[in-house]
Amino acid sequence: MALSDADVQKQIKHMMAFIEQEANEKAEEIDAKAEEEFNIEKGRLVQQQRLKIMEYYEKKEKQVELQKKIQSSNMLNQARLKVLKVREDHVRNVLEEARKRLGDVTRDHDKYAEILESLILQGLYQLYETHVLVRVRPQDRELVHSILSNVQGKYHKGCGKEVTLKIDDETHLAQDTTGGIELYAQKGKIKINNTLEARLELIAQQLVPEIRTALFGRNVNRKFTD
Repeated sequence: MALSDADVQKQIKHMMAFIEQEANEKAEEIDAKAEEEFNIEKGRLVQQQRLKIMEYYEKKEKQVELQKKIQSSNMLNQARLKVLKVREDHVRNVLEEARKRLGDVTRDHDKYAEILESLILQGLYQLYETHVLVRVRPQDRELVHSILSNVQGKYHKGCGKEVTLKIDDETHLAQDTTGGIELYAQKGKIKINNTLEARLELIAQQLVPEIRTALFGRNVNRKFTD
């Protein structure tokens, strides 16, 4: 049975409505999927950037903390160096005061003569030579000359060896030298420095650790004291 024009138009409209509904549903499905994928990608990018920001500030925080530690360490080291410098200055002042007081020894004629004898004898035992030149301060020349024979006798008695002592007439110790003597043998090739300054320096090297301990107490961080 043939359809009328009205029925055909009705069928066409019905098919068009169905196609349009299918198209709308498909479009909605595509939009929903696109929205979901967009949200997923947006979330991924946001998380990625958040991690980068967190990592950046974490790195910055570590750098600041490290800088604080370095600055604190530098300040601590500077403070320690200042303390050490003050201590060393104090030790030097003690030694300088001792050097100044050395001059008092030479004012006691008899005591200074005994010291000179001891210094010359000590040097002779070190040299163990038969001819020795004695260099002195100009102001000590007469005093040293007066004790040479006594020194030679003590040396002979001590080691059984003769020695000829001669005062250096060409060169003297500086007048501002605190005191003491220098001995020369083998035409000046061998020298013994027994000035009071040299003896103080030698003693100071041995006593500086004790001086530090006396002034500042024992350093608990120092294993050895030399």
